[in-house]
Amino acid sequence: MPSIDILFAYWSHKELATNAVILMNLIGALLLGLLVGYERSYHGRAAGMRTYGLVCMASAALTVIGGYPADWFGGHGTATLAVSDPTRIVQGIVTGIGFLGAGVIMREGFNISGLTTAASIWASSVIGVMVGIGFYLGAMGLAMLCAGAMIFLTKVEAWLPSRHAIAITMRFKQGFMPQEKALRAMALQRGYEIAGGSLMISGESGTQEWRFVAIALSKRSGAPLATLSAELAVFEGIDSFQLSHARN
Repeated sequence: MPSIDILFAYWSHKELATNAVILMNLIGALLLGLLVGYERSYHGRAAGMRTYGLVCMASAALTVIGGYPADWFGGHGTATLAVSDPTRIVQGIVTGIGFLGAGVIMREGFNISGLTTAASIWASSVIGVMVGIGFYLGAMGLAMLCAGAMIFLTKVEAWLPSRHAIAITMRFKQGFMPQEKALRAMALQRGYEIAGGSLMISGESGTQEWRFVAIALSKRSGAPLATLSAELAVFEGIDSFQLSHARN
């Protein structure tokens, strides 16, 4: 039956070979994205290995499938492209999903969350595109790589050397004038350094509020939040403070 022949065309040797090439590109892009993302993760940034890996891999998937238009729709891509232009549909999907992903990113002070979720939503749209054009094996491979990255990379990141970050807000008593040099020295004594460009100072009615991100010097250095809280609570110049883990 013609309908059965069309179905089998999606799993022909030529289609499987094309999907194998796509999978190799995806794996290579994932590894390179993880390499770049580890540098960001090591320095306590919000976009780490998972975010970079997913974005790099999904971008490679969109690029590589564009190189095999003749293999779209079970080998009928050339005829389909002559009638319509599916690439415009793909472009609209990717753009629309980008706005959806932006909606799940939240920022509170120095803390940014939702980047990996946004990247996974965008990668899911690419999986849908690959299924739509008939690259089933490549779509399944991309789905498994995405799921594996989100499940296992958290454990890998915890095992690799890294530097955690803490967002600190200190409101000083009226008339008290803190010194940046002394503040940086205090941070070093407790195993932290103030991240460059993170210091923000505001003042009102003779009181100052300092906000900054402190990054641990190494994975095992840096006093815990409870210890820092106890020290700040008895510091005579501080009126109030707030501590939280940060991904800046």
